[in-house]
Amino acid sequence: MTTETTTEVTTSAGIQLTDVAASKVSALLAQEGRDDLNLRVAVQPGGCSGLKYQLYFDDRNMDGDIVREFGAVKVITDKMSDPYLSGETIDFVDTIEKQVFTIDNPNAQGSCACADSFN
Repeated sequence: MTTETTTEVTTSAGIQLTDVAASKVSALLAQEGRDDLNLRVAVQPGGCSGLKYQLYFDDRNMDGDIVREFGAVKVITDKMSDPYLSGETIDFVDTIEKQVFTIDNPNAQGSCACADSFN
């Protein structure tokens, strides 16, 4: 039995990945030594504000996934998460105090103090 998946590839709408973030993702993938991984961004119930972000490397393509390409980096979202993430910008901050991916989401009406969840 063969399962066929449908993916939509887009490069302009939805999530934006800054050049700095794309460079960091590329470096992390090179460090892993795998060229079959993509950055998956999702929203899941949880956190003190109701929803929380999930960013992780994934080798799966699921039915209805939306794929956005930023140079050699592919960012994948599932069809349920995509409306919550439309217009968001993912950046990477590298300071003496921290190295972290940041998310600026214009759809978030509020967030908690830890900035890990939103509503």
